[in-house]
Amino acid sequence: MDKYYVTQKRLDELKAELEQYKTERRREVADRLREAKDLGDLSENTAYDEARLEQERVEMRIVELEEMIKHAEIITHHKSDHVEIGSIVKVKKGAKSVEYEIVGSEEADPTANKISNESPLGRAFLGAKAGDKVTVITPSGPVHYQIEAIS
Repeated sequence: MDKYYVTQKRLDELKAELEQYKTERRREVADRLREAKDLGDLSENTAYDEARLEQERVEMRIVELEEMIKHAEIITHHKSDHVEIGSIVKVKKGAKSVEYEIVGSEEADPTANKISNESPLGRAFLGAKAGDKVTVITPSGPVHYQIEAIS
């Protein structure tokens, strides 16, 4: 299994979500199943079928969260001369400068300029140094970036 690169804050959020699923969500689904069983014939009981599907989704999410936590690697940012996970990269594209934070896929949020290390842009920036020119191949053609600063 691949590593999940996350900040300590995100890891704490995942652990809290797991705890909620193992306690509250399981209890809610168990209550729904019990109520649906009380309605009688299970062969034509849509409430029971829906509760079973919800139970399956809850259990799948628990497994997913456990795997993510098990394989989590905390992003520790330290000053570096090259781009790595946790770096904030100031790049120039044409006349426009933009800052991106390189994060793990679980924390990616392009609207907040947090790009995944697994995205084409993130992969292209990894290992680059200030002054380097980076080209990213996109469906509409190559896009060129100049690395201005790394923090």
